[in-house]
Amino acid sequence: MKTQYYTATSLDGFIADSNNSLDWLFQFGEVTGDSYSNFIREVGAIAMGSTTYEWILAHHINQDAERPQAWLYEQPTWVFSSRILPEIDGADVRFVKGDVRPVHQEMLAAAGNKNIWLVGGGDLVGQFYDCGLLDEIIVSIASVTLGSGAPLLPRTIATPPLKLLTATVYGDSFVELHYQVRYASE
Repeated sequence: MKTQYYTATSLDGFIADSNNSLDWLFQFGEVTGDSYSNFIREVGAIAMGSTTYEWILAHHINQDAERPQAWLYEQPTWVFSSRILPEIDGADVRFVKGDVRPVHQEMLAAAGNKNIWLVGGGDLVGQFYDCGLLDEIIVSIASVTLGSGAPLLPRTIATPPLKLLTATVYGDSFVELHYQVRYASE
């Protein structure tokens, strides 16, 4: 069982542009042979920040007000927020705030023998890292630069460096890098 940050980023390290848009990513459409379907099968619990949750609400659930869409995930999802956010009927979404450690324990219990997916944003993932709870980073790097926006992971991780496990090319626009997170105490 691992706690993993699985995401896509621009070449210059942004997961969303300065307008919190993912249009830069969606221009690629479906990427042939990507690893998402294999990845999500191994996920038993999900965590995300409020900005990510609100993005899903605006761009998926409520994109068409007359025909709201269903929640994207079957797995229980913890949304970290200090604000009150709208709930989604029929979705196993749990709103939490504060220290990630006790929530991580709940997620481990719920995930069974599967992994925990940290969807984002980068600061939430950084909080898991700060507590020694982040095991892997799986990041697809797209062939675009954004210049500014939401950073991939606003933390310094230099000593020890991440350990590259695999590098896989998808099409002519993406490379997926899979890293093991190492900590100074290891």
